[in-house]
Amino acid sequence: MLPEELTAALAARLERAWPGDPFPLGAHWDGEGTNFAIWSTTATAAQVCLFDSGGAAAGQSGTEYRIDLDDRTYHVWHGYLPGVGPGQRYGFRLDGPYDPSRGLFHNPAKLLLDPYARAIEGEFVDHPAVYADSAEDSAPHVPRSVVIHSAFPWGDDRRPNVPWDDTVIYELHVRGFTKLHPDVPPELRGTYAGLAHPAAVDYLTSLGVTAVELMPVHQFVTEPAVQARGMRNYWGYNTAGFFAPHEAYSSRRGNQVREFKSMVRALHAAGIEVILDVVYNHTAEGEPNGPVLNFRGIDNGSYYRLDEHDPSKYVDYTGCGNTFDPRHPFPLQLITDSLRYWITEMHVDGFRFDLASALARSLHDVDKLSSFFDTIHQDPVISQAKLIAEPWDVGAGGYQVGEFPPLWTEWNGRYRDTVRSFWAHGTDGVRDLAYRLTGSSDLYGDDGRLPIASINYVTAHDGFTMRDLVSYERKHNEANGEANRDGTDDNRSFNGGTEGDPAPAEVVALRRRQARNLLSTLLLSTGAPMLVAGDERWRTQQGNNNAYVQDNEISWLDWTSSDSAEDLLALVRRLLTLRRDHPVLRQRAFFEGRPVEDECKDLAWFHPAGREMSDQDWFDTGLRSIGMYLDGRGLRHRGRRGELIIDDSFLLLLHAGDSDGEFRLPATPWAAEFETVIDTTCPGGAPPSSAPVPGGASLPVRARSVRLLRVQR
Repeated sequence: MLPEELTAALAARLERAWPGDPFPLGAHWDGEGTNFAIWSTTATAAQVCLFDSGGAAAGQSGTEYRIDLDDRTYHVWHGYLPGVGPGQRYGFRLDGPYDPSRGLFHNPAKLLLDPYARAIEGEFVDHPAVYADSAEDSAPHVPRSVVIHSAFPWGDDRRPNVPWDDTVIYELHVRGFTKLHPDVPPELRGTYAGLAHPAAVDYLTSLGVTAVELMPVHQFVTEPAVQARGMRNYWGYNTAGFFAPHEAYSSRRGNQVREFKSMVRALHAAGIEVILDVVYNHTAEGEPNGPVLNFRGIDNGSYYRLDEHDPSKYVDYTGCGNTFDPRHPFPLQLITDSLRYWITEMHVDGFRFDLASALARSLHDVDKLSSFFDTIHQDPVISQAKLIAEPWDVGAGGYQVGEFPPLWTEWNGRYRDTVRSFWAHGTDGVRDLAYRLTGSSDLYGDDGRLPIASINYVTAHDGFTMRDLVSYERKHNEANGEANRDGTDDNRSFNGGTEGDPAPAEVVALRRRQARNLLSTLLLSTGAPMLVAGDERWRTQQGNNNAYVQDNEISWLDWTSSDSAEDLLALVRRLLTLRRDHPVLRQRAFFEGRPVEDECKDLAWFHPAGREMSDQDWFDTGLRSIGMYLDGRGLRHRGRRGELIIDDSFLLLLHAGDSDGEFRLPATPWAAEFETVIDTTCPGGAPPSSAPVPGGASLPVRARSVRLLRVQR
C-alpha cells in the first residue's frame, strides 16, 4: 500500500515527471505510479501539484509540490509520476495569457480541479484569492482532486433493466431521504450508506417504485452569494466535478467512491434502478467574474459559450451565469466520458439531464441534429441507458416539450400543468387532460415515440410538495433570504380556502382528498410516473417552492407516523400494485380507439350524462368531469405463477367540480356491472365493501374526487 504522505525521498524523485501518456485524461494509477493528463488549447505551461494531508480542508494549504508537465500532445499536457498512488491529493496550475476581453483567464496562482477527477476532497470557501484577477494563491480556499483505486467487489451485480412501461421513478435527495430516518444508524443518516441500509431499501421496495432518481450527486459547491447569506447549496445543481461522487454524502472521509458503488449494488439487489440527475448545462464557476475552480482557468473559450460579439461575456441559457459548450469536441468528449464512466464503473442505469435544451443548441436554436444528440445516439454504451430530458432552458425557444428525438424520454411539463390546473380551478375543460391521461400522443405520437416517452409528474424537487400544492396558493420563500423573489409564481395550486397551516378540519379533509386525487391521476395515467420522496408521507416545506438552500427539516423527509402519512402511503401502495398487475394501466403503445370485442373500443371517453363524448363536449371549457374507459381484453400477460391472463377493463371517473354530482355509468356492451377499487373520498383510497353497481345506473360522485371502477361482464 502506497503511503498517503509525501516523503522527502519521494518528493526528491518528483522533481521532473516522466513523459507519460496523453490519454486517458485525468489521473490514473497503474499500480506503480500515476499518469496525469489535462487538455488546454490556450495554456503555455502546466504543472501538477501534489499536497500532503495538511491541505485536505479548505483554509489549510498544506505542503505543496509542483511538478512541471513538460510534454504536450494534441493540446494535452501530460506526465507520469512513479510512486504516486491512491489517496494522493492533487490539482493543476496552468499558465498562459490573461486577457478577459478575449475570454482568457490563465493565472498560475489559481489551483484548478482536474475536470476528470474521480474524487474531490474539501470545500470551496469564497475568498478574494479564488478570482482570476488576484495574484494571491487560491489553494487554501478550494477543494483538491484525489487519486483513487477503482477496484470494487461488484460480485454478481446485475442491472435490473426494468422496461420503461413498468418503470415508476422516485425522485429523492441522498441526504434528505435518510437524515431523520429512525431505523438508519445515526452515523449513516444522510449518506450513500444510509440509502443502502436495509431500512431505506425495504421502504422503497414496499412502496412499489422501480427506480430512484437521485438529485445531483456530482461533486458540487455552494455559490458565493449563498455563502454570503450564511447558507449552503442543498440541492446540488452547481457542479464542480462531473466524475466525482459528492464527498459530503459519504459516511467516512475519502470513502465516497466505494460507498456510492455499495449503494448501487444494494439497490440493484432489490431490483431498483439508479438514475442520476446530472447537470452538464453549466458549472459552479458562474459568470465571468465568478470564482476560478477549473474550466475557466483551463480553457475558458472552449468549455463555455462566449458572446460572439464580446468574448468577455458568456451566453447564458441556464440562468446560472454560464452555459457549457458541447459544440466543441473536448467539452463534448468530457460529457460523454463522464456518462460512460457512471454507467461502466459506477453501474448506474440512467440519467435525467437538467436543462437539456441548453446542451442541444447549435448556433442559437435547439437542434435535433446537434452534435450532442448525434454523439449520444451513436454511443453503444450511453444509448442503452435510460435517458430523460428536462426539455427546456431559460433562453428564447428553449421550451421543447415533445420535441426531443427518439431514445429520449422527457419530463412532461404539459402533464404537470394540465393536471394541476384541472384539480385546482378547472377552467380549461377536459380536452387537454384526455391527452395527458393517455400518454400525450399529441406530443409524442408523431415521430415514432411511445407513451413511455412521457415522464408524468405533478410535483418535483423544484416547486411545491404535494401537501403544499393543496395547502398554498402563493409561495412562501422568505427563509431563502431573497425577499421571496425566488421561485415560480405559476403554481396552479388550490389551498381549499385557507392559506397554509393551521386550517379548519374540513379544509384539511379536502386537502387530503385533493392529494389523493392528484396521486391517483398520476399513477393511473399512461406513461412513466415520477413520485417525489415524501409526497406519500404528507411532507411539507411550509410553502417554500424553491428550497435549494434549506439543508434542514424544511427539506428532510419526516418519518413520523400520522394519519395523513398513513393515508397517502396506503393509497400509493394500492395504486402501484394495481398498476403493476394490470398492463392496461401502463400501456406501452398509444390507444387507438379501435374495437376490441362486443363493439367496445380499447379507449372510450364518457360524459357524466352517460354518453360518449361529442366534439362539442371536448370544447366545453366548463366541463369538470370525465370518464375514461380502458378495455384490457386485448392485453394478455403472465401472472405470478406464469399463467396467461387476459387483463381486466376499467372505468376511471374524475370529478373536479366543487359540488357533489352524478355520473351515469355506461351499460351493455361496455359493462354489466362495475366494482369500485379506488375511491379518493376514503382514506387510503380503499372503498367500503358494497355491492357492484349495474351498468346504466347513476353513480353519486363526491365533489373533487376520483373513482376507479373495475368492469364486470
